[in-house]
Amino acid sequence: QVRLVESGGGLVQAGGSLRLSCVGSGNIFSMNVMGWYRQAPGKQRELVATITRGYVTKYSNSVEGRFTISSDNAKNTVYLQMNSLKLEDKSVYYCGAGLTDLHFWGQGTQVTVSS
Repeated sequence: QVRLVESGGGLVQAGGSLRLSCVGSGNIFSMNVMGWYRQAPGKQRELVATITRGYVTKYSNSVEGRFTISSDNAKNTVYLQMNSLKLEDKSVYYCGAGLTDLHFWGQGTQVTVSS
C-alpha cells in the first residue's frame, strides 16, 4: 500500500512562506490524485488543494492565489508552496493520495502562523 510522509511544517510569521513536502512510497505511481487537507482543533476539515495526473490542480477559495501544489514524479513527492500566510492558515496539514479519491493519508505536519 501507499505510504505518505509529510514534512516542512513549522513556525512562520504572518506574511511569510513555507513549503510542505509529502514523500510517497509503495504503489505511488498508480495514484491519480494527490492533495492536501488541513484541520485545526475544533474546526472543520478543509480540502486545501489537489493535483490530478500530475498537472490538473484545484484549490480552495481560502488559499487560491497564495498556495501552489506541485509534484515531482522522479522523487515520488508532492509539494505545497504556501505564500502570504495568514493567521487562519494555522493547522495540521495532511497529505492524501488515491485513484479517484484521497484514500491514503499521511501523519500530518503542524503549521503555526504567528502575528
